[in-house]
Amino acid sequence: MTSFDRRQILRTATLAGGGLAISSILPGWAQSVSPGVKPTLPTLTGPNIDLRIGRISLDVDGRAGHAVAINGMVPGPLLRFREGQNVRLSVTNDLEEDTSIHWHGLLVPFQMDGVPGVTFPGIKRGETFVYEFPVKQSGTYWYHSHSGLQEAEGHYGPIVIDPAQSDPVAYDREHVIVLSDFSFMKPHMIAKRMKQQSGLFNYQKQTLVSLLAGKDQTFAERLQWSRMRMDPTDISDVTGAVFTFLVNGHGPDDNWTGLFQPGERVRLRFINTAAQMIFDVRIPGLKMTVVAADGQNVRPVEVDEFQIGNAETYDVIVQPTEDRAYTLVSEAVDRSGMGRATLAPRPGMVAAVPPLRHRPLSTMKDMGMDMSSMTGMDHAAMGHDMAGMDHAAMGHAMPGMAGMKPPPGMAPPTPRGSDVMGDMAGMSMRDPKNAPQVVMGPGVQTIAPMPMDRTREPGQGLESVGHRVLVYRDLVALTVNPDVRTPTRALDIHLTGNMERFMWGFDGLKFSETTQPYSFEKDERVRVTLINDTMMAHPIHLHGHFFELTHAPNGFGPRKHTVIVLPGGKVAWDFTAEPGDWAFHCHMLYHMHAGMFQVFSVRPVEGAAT
Repeated sequence: MTSFDRRQILRTATLAGGGLAISSILPGWAQSVSPGVKPTLPTLTGPNIDLRIGRISLDVDGRAGHAVAINGMVPGPLLRFREGQNVRLSVTNDLEEDTSIHWHGLLVPFQMDGVPGVTFPGIKRGETFVYEFPVKQSGTYWYHSHSGLQEAEGHYGPIVIDPAQSDPVAYDREHVIVLSDFSFMKPHMIAKRMKQQSGLFNYQKQTLVSLLAGKDQTFAERLQWSRMRMDPTDISDVTGAVFTFLVNGHGPDDNWTGLFQPGERVRLRFINTAAQMIFDVRIPGLKMTVVAADGQNVRPVEVDEFQIGNAETYDVIVQPTEDRAYTLVSEAVDRSGMGRATLAPRPGMVAAVPPLRHRPLSTMKDMGMDMSSMTGMDHAAMGHDMAGMDHAAMGHAMPGMAGMKPPPGMAPPTPRGSDVMGDMAGMSMRDPKNAPQVVMGPGVQTIAPMPMDRTREPGQGLESVGHRVLVYRDLVALTVNPDVRTPTRALDIHLTGNMERFMWGFDGLKFSETTQPYSFEKDERVRVTLINDTMMAHPIHLHGHFFELTHAPNGFGPRKHTVIVLPGGKVAWDFTAEPGDWAFHCHMLYHMHAGMFQVFSVRPVEGAAT
């Protein structure tokens, strides 16, 4: 089919005003759900699109819950644009409270970015706000509320932008896969209960039975962690105890199904719209070739599994050759549940659903004091090859370790085989010298003494799964980045928190406590290093920009808008500052709500022509 034919079909299928495309007459490349399967992602296209935000009753696995919906559905309709077009989106608020839409990952004028209190006032009850902007890019993105906790109630939807020129990725069929978490408990009640009791929703804590059975930690280790008032099983705050994990708005029992014909190259566009959960994605029996990350093309890399943080997107190609069904698994990072869907040649087919794997435990490395990395650790056990690593970039040097001066506040490394937990007493996890800019207060439970670059690691719980897992270091841009200048300034930002009090922030401050934003000059090239002083992973998102991870040489660092910073880890990226006020925050919604939010303020150089 020619590109002209595709455009003609879309125009023919467009309804006046809203641009609602009838799923059954769209070509396979534009269908979000294959023919014969209940269409859960109707497509809106064209230059003028109408969206209405209101409340509905949402049926999940046969149970009704309250939801905030877009055009009466969760997820909202698939918005399909073409690179180079101009769009006009009229958003009407039918809620009792203010609302908004942020176009996640899209390069829009900051006035159109959709963050109340930062870029516009929000959309009042009964009012309509018109977003207008040029579409400057292609790829897989999404949109969601930036008002209160509406995103957790279903206020989100996918975006696909077709390239202006030919697509470098060849495929015969595609499916958009929207991953999310949904709770029948109101999100404000969830937030309130987490403030009242740490670990309330964690039903996978260690028990006396597991201690006697020799599982997880030894008695000495448990005692040490107890003294620190830390729980190594607290991986995700909110868990499957109150979440149902959805695929395209369907629970595991609903079993959303996407069709294929054996031998087809199928493009799966994964979007993690979850309020709080990081997912581990795999399709048992099928290899996945990752071709795009956060909407940006990357050199193809074949994997068996990948971890997708909140707000990240990955495009993968699968090519099933057998006439059988495959289970698509989005397993919660804490193993408290999973989303489940099916890829099949025909409706009604199912495949075996794998059991949940054993839940991960936080380790010394997650505290930012991995002594084993300095004392002959078996790096192969980490599931990746450490040879050739730039240890200096990780903040510690392994060669010539004898006589090396330890970081401030830390005891010298101990011999291999010693009781590492016992040596923790020689380290300070609240030494301000390890983070001079951090405001030490009740919102800072720990400061990582030895944060390290963990971009070679697959994520918590995936270190030894026995197959290939995507890591950030696998990602290399398909084409050279638009700005390859060397940064002229470096900025460290510490991710801080107090898990027991459920307080989160940057550099020790909640957003409500900050007095000024992070400031930049227009077109300034800056290297930002995110340092995670907490024991929880944080997917950090910068609005209005792509940044380049620094591991790939010669301008081919993967361009992303969101990156997971593992516990006790750090991630460096370069970006070119675009004028405006841009939200910068953790995309775990409850962390952002509790204070992990800031603003990047970019202004023209004084006296320079604008």
